[in-house]
Amino acid sequence: MAGVLDSVNQRTQLVGQNRLELLLFRLDDKQLYGINVFKVKEVLQCPRLTHMPKSSPVVRGVANIRGSTLSILDLSLATGKPALEDLSNSFVIIAEYNTQVLGFLVRSVERIVNMNWADILPPPSGVGRDHYLTAVTHIDNQMVEIIDVEKVLAEAAPMSEVVSMEVLGTAAGTRAASCKVLVVDDSSVARKQVVRCLQNLGIEVVARNDGRQALTYLRGLVAEGKKPSEEFIMMISDIEMPEMDGYTLTTEVRQDPAMQDMHVLLHTSLSGVFNQTMVKRVGADDFLAKFQPDDLAKRVVERIRSTDDN
Repeated sequence: MAGVLDSVNQRTQLVGQNRLELLLFRLDDKQLYGINVFKVKEVLQCPRLTHMPKSSPVVRGVANIRGSTLSILDLSLATGKPALEDLSNSFVIIAEYNTQVLGFLVRSVERIVNMNWADILPPPSGVGRDHYLTAVTHIDNQMVEIIDVEKVLAEAAPMSEVVSMEVLGTAAGTRAASCKVLVVDDSSVARKQVVRCLQNLGIEVVARNDGRQALTYLRGLVAEGKKPSEEFIMMISDIEMPEMDGYTLTTEVRQDPAMQDMHVLLHTSLSGVFNQTMVKRVGADDFLAKFQPDDLAKRVVERIRSTDDN
C-alpha cells in the first residue's frame, strides 16, 4: 500500500481546474468510500493501538507514528456501523483535518481515481438529516460515498463555537450589525459553525451549500442590477465542495467584472503551505484553516474595520 501515494506531491496541478483525486477505501466488503488525496499524509497497516481511558467511543486507541502520538478513529463506528474487527488486517489513513493530524481506521484501501468536482454530487435528498455524507459520486457503475469528516470530528471531539468576550469587544464600534457575509460550505456541521460564529458578531449571513449554488446566486444578484461586493462585506468559502470547488468559485468571481472586487476568504480543513500558494494563484484575498471561532471572528472584524477606514 506504501506505493499508492508515492506521487501525491505531484498531483497539485489538478487543483484550480475543478479536479481532485479520491483515495478509495472500504469499511466493509461492499460500500466504497472516498477521501480527497490532498488530506492524506500516509496509508499504513494498522499499528498496535493503546486504549485511552475516557476517550470517545469512536477512538479505538492511540498509536505512535513517526514519533508522534495520534488518535485512531474507527470510521465505521463513527458513522453508526459496527466496529471494525481483525485490526491486524485493517489499515489506517493518516490525514490532516482542521490543523489536526489523526488516523482513520478502515477495512481496506483500494486505489486513487482522478475526478472532476462536477461529477461529485450532493447526497440524495432522501437520505434524511442524520447521515454522514457530504457528497457522492459514481465510479465503474458503483456509488462512492464521501463522508462528512467534519461531522465525525465534531461528534468525537466537539469544538467550541463561542467567540470569546475579548474578540467580541473588538467588534464594538464597528458596523457589524449592518454587514452581510456570504458563507459557502457543503458540510452542514461546518456551515452551522461559521454561521453561529458570525451571528455572535451580529452579522447577517446568507449560506449556500456549494460553489455552483453560490455562483448562481451571485450571478442572480448581478442580473438584478446589484453589486455583490456592496451586498456582502465578504464571502467565506470552503475549498472542497461538490460540483464546484472553492478555488474554481474564486476564479469565476475574479473573472467576472461585475463581482471581481468581492473580498474572498477561503476557510478550509485543507491546511498547509500549499493551500496558501493556491490562494494567491486563484486570487483569493485570504486563507484560514478551520475551525477556530476567535480566529475567524478576528478576520471578519479586520475586514469590517478596513472598509470603515476607506
